[in-house]
Amino acid sequence: MKTDLPVARIMHTGLLSCAPDTPLCEAASRMAERRCSSMLVMRGSQVVGIWTEHDSLFVDFADPEAVRRPIDQVMSHPVASIHQATPVGEAALRFSAERRRHLLVVDDAGTPRGILSQTDMALNQGLEPYLRLREVGSAMRRRPLLLPGELTLNEAAEHMRHSGCDAAVVVCRDQPLGILTERDLVRFVARHPDATAIGELASRPLLTVRVEAPLIHARDLLIDRRVRHLGVLDDQDEVVGLLGFQDLLAGAEHYYLEDLREALEQRDQALAQSREHLQLAERVIDASLEGIIITDALGRIEFVNPAFTHMTGYSLEEAAGRTPAMLSSGRHDDDFYRDMWRTLQDHGYWRGEIWNRRKSGQLYLELLTITAIRNDPGEVTHYAALFTDITHIRENEEQVRRLAYYDPLTRLPNRRLLEDRLDLAIRHAHRHQQRLAVVFLDLDHFKQVNDALGHAVGDELLVKVSQRLRGHLREDDTLARQGGDEFIVLINAVEEVDDVTRVARRLVESVSAPFEVGGQVFRVGCSLGISLYPDDGEEVEVLVRQADAAMYRAKQEGRNTYRLFRAEMHRQDHHWLELETALRNTAETGEGLEVNYQPLFDRDSGILQGAEALLRWHHPAFGQVSPVDFIPLAERSGLILPLGARLMRLVAGQLRDWLAEGLAPPRVAVNLSARQFWQSDLVAQVRTLHADYGLPRGQVGFELTESILLDKQQQAIHTLEALREMDCRIAIDDFGTGYSSLSYLQDLPVTTLKIDRSFIQGLGESLGSAAIVAAVTGLAKELGLEVVAEGVETEAQREALARYHVNLIQGFLTGRPVTAEGFAERYLAAEIPTG
Repeated sequence: MKTDLPVARIMHTGLLSCAPDTPLCEAASRMAERRCSSMLVMRGSQVVGIWTEHDSLFVDFADPEAVRRPIDQVMSHPVASIHQATPVGEAALRFSAERRRHLLVVDDAGTPRGILSQTDMALNQGLEPYLRLREVGSAMRRRPLLLPGELTLNEAAEHMRHSGCDAAVVVCRDQPLGILTERDLVRFVARHPDATAIGELASRPLLTVRVEAPLIHARDLLIDRRVRHLGVLDDQDEVVGLLGFQDLLAGAEHYYLEDLREALEQRDQALAQSREHLQLAERVIDASLEGIIITDALGRIEFVNPAFTHMTGYSLEEAAGRTPAMLSSGRHDDDFYRDMWRTLQDHGYWRGEIWNRRKSGQLYLELLTITAIRNDPGEVTHYAALFTDITHIRENEEQVRRLAYYDPLTRLPNRRLLEDRLDLAIRHAHRHQQRLAVVFLDLDHFKQVNDALGHAVGDELLVKVSQRLRGHLREDDTLARQGGDEFIVLINAVEEVDDVTRVARRLVESVSAPFEVGGQVFRVGCSLGISLYPDDGEEVEVLVRQADAAMYRAKQEGRNTYRLFRAEMHRQDHHWLELETALRNTAETGEGLEVNYQPLFDRDSGILQGAEALLRWHHPAFGQVSPVDFIPLAERSGLILPLGARLMRLVAGQLRDWLAEGLAPPRVAVNLSARQFWQSDLVAQVRTLHADYGLPRGQVGFELTESILLDKQQQAIHTLEALREMDCRIAIDDFGTGYSSLSYLQDLPVTTLKIDRSFIQGLGESLGSAAIVAAVTGLAKELGLEVVAEGVETEAQREALARYHVNLIQGFLTGRPVTAEGFAERYLAAEIPTG
């Protein structure tokens, strides 16, 4: 148990307070909302009293006016306090001796700093060892208070008060067991339930745990389910007890004393054997073949063994009083030693290889282990270092490895090492269902260089080529020399074919640049062949052979280029390359881009409530390009940012024109990609957009997918709050199709959920779709969010949606995406139909 921990480390710092004249029901409402167990009553900066969950047992629930009394008439005072530096163990004794549940934590000046509760003690006293070894039955209350569901709330509170119980099990005929706790009573003080029987007020179901279950399981269940009590069941599923945080703390104190007594007995036995062990340790140290150094806390050497003297040349007399820096080789920079000591301070030990220097000046490599030696309070008093000279071992290992696995000229992996890595990469790709690529590279006209300038120049050229190629690859990719002027590149974790072809183009460009060798400048090119796993093969030899064949086709078709093994894949890659080039030009000029608008209508009234802006692209050569094709391409190529910025300007310009024409356009939503949303200046862009085009606040809103927000919720909150301050509406698009985390909805300031079209289209056909729509709309209603049904195409779907909390409808039934002119003509210039 962490008895020496100061209470300031575990207290609750968010103090909940109110004025003395605050009605009790209002104070209780704030406590229930914050899930806080106490309320400080303050007059100015002075604490005059406290009202806790336990005090709710003394409220006369039979009198509706009792909950409206000023809190200073029912509070407890004076308030017991404790200094913030008080050890947790001492606080536990005060809780037990004074039979309190809360203590006010103050500083030296008596200023309140926090509240300490018994629950805080149970959660932060380091009880895990005790909880793992004991069963629930050893700590539970064996006689739980059972109350019939017919009792009134006032009668139930009276029973709990007289029995000294902070919770009671509620038993009702034909209903599962429930529970009534002091926290529940606080809620009832906040919202008086009149004469309702406790059977209707109890929390259900009663969470239970088996009597033989480990206490750690019960503790975790209390925390995970955010409850304070569990019912305890025996073999016949009968409730035989209750278990709460207070019971965990009370049981731990008893067993802690037993563990302490046992530890003291073991210490006495250890002391009795220490002299014998000390003598044995001295003999072992002297006989050890490893060098041993012992320093004080400041690093001054106090002892070295004979092996240290043998390996370094320094005797004990020469080393005593100096620091191990006397052995420094000069090969390691200051960052190396800072990292070493940081690790030593954080973890208490450091192990690694380090170069040092003997007294004679000779360098040697040692395997060194440093361990911090601490006294009983945990302070470092000494450091012990053990080391072994491994210079010859590493030299031999490195030589063998170089000869076996590396090309002696370029120092690149040879074919043997490449095959090992490729085999391992194939297994990894198979396990994770990924692609990988093998690129076979052959220099063009290399034989002419050898014949004209000699093999020495040719060798130097190969070294320079290898250096350039390595500079264009990732760290986890492998560049190997196949032999002669042939190289092979292994590219791991390939998502799209164009990821590989981009690398291929970079490699071709790098080798095509001029080389200067032996005072002469000349150019060589290279031809590349690419094979993909598993598309072109699943074995090492097959992938290399297919890449080789593709390389020969590149030579036959003009050299200094690349080819994919499968011709149809190469044609497809060429198409995407041309499409990317065209999209890049369009992103710069804006030519061919157009915005369509799809209306959103109120489900019940049919009134136009908004529109979604959809980018369309028409190219002279490719015709009308589907967003399914060019949006992912823009994401992969990095063009999504200029395209997204252009879309927002097009939308803002159109809204300005409509306003100038005297029309009243609705709010328009723009889809944001992850890259757009995480721009540091996104909020500034939106603010400037509204100002430059003279748009009303919030005229442009945004739609995001769930995946954008899940990984970095806290960072997303700041951006979303800034957008909401400008009255921008924020919608979660395609809700339900991703990793729909219900927890983030209560934290993020979004306004709207858009149910994915797949669930709307499944209404009437799939029970699963109906259940999901019901769950999402019910959740949104409770959270105060608007709901948009996407993809509504039939009257049957609209009628089915009448059963759910759906505000807006979007789909072909009410309106297809149309041009700005069509949108204005249909929805802005004429009265909107309600059908």
